[in-house]
Amino acid sequence: MDIICASYEHFFDAEKKIADYILDNKKAAVDMTVAELARASGTSDATVSRFCRRCGFKGYQDLKMALAKEVMEEERDSLQVSNEIDRGKLPQALQNILANKIAEMTGTIGMLDPDNLETILKILEHARLIQFAAVGNTIPVAMDGCFKFNQLGLSSVCSTIWEAQMANTYNLGPQDVVLIISNSGTSRRLATLAEGAHENGARVIVITNNASSPLAALSDYQIITATREKLLTGEFWFSRIPAMLVIETLYLLLFVSKKNAAAHIRRHENAIRPDKQA
Repeated sequence: MDIICASYEHFFDAEKKIADYILDNKKAAVDMTVAELARASGTSDATVSRFCRRCGFKGYQDLKMALAKEVMEEERDSLQVSNEIDRGKLPQALQNILANKIAEMTGTIGMLDPDNLETILKILEHARLIQFAAVGNTIPVAMDGCFKFNQLGLSSVCSTIWEAQMANTYNLGPQDVVLIISNSGTSRRLATLAEGAHENGARVIVITNNASSPLAALSDYQIITATREKLLTGEFWFSRIPAMLVIETLYLLLFVSKKNAAAHIRRHENAIRPDKQA
């Protein structure tokens, strides 16, 4: 489900019909043949096969096994993921939202490759400067990451203005890192920023929902997040929770391994404590 949601915008129209059917009828899809799914979604056997490959599966049986596993896990954990949000049925709506958000976080953590993550952590903790970059909806995530990393004693910068981000990127060098946060991974402005970082020898890390996106292709390292937002909102993709979970994960792992991280945080907290007192 996470793979289908993340790849949805890059499907052809016929493939979107298959994705829509599976997203709305995942239990039924588990028991269908290729021909039955093609007929139910108004497509062809060949389109179903192509859809499976575009999702990264070897074939239809591979996709069905993965889908069946997810359905069984949801039933075991009593987390019935639904796309219904009805204010007239608030208790059920809240349960649906909770189930989807838990699924997003579980999927995101499940997709983190330990070796890739360890490499990224080493790059971050040894960087001279870390620039957090984002546009639009993910700017608050970048700002939060910048704040947290500075607390740890990792010099970081972030701007809400893309032109300022771009100007800063041109001052980076081989010892620096650009950490880009983009759900879609398709921002042309951030692609220009990544290219500028590479021209100066800086390394680029991307946090995105879409492993096949242009930004993922431009990056040196990727952290792919899971999203279930389409199940709740249809065409819109506004969830920041997976990206914020990645930032929180990086923060905690760096905190326990970086020398003097606690001392840096304590110094910061002591500086702002008078402002918190009545």
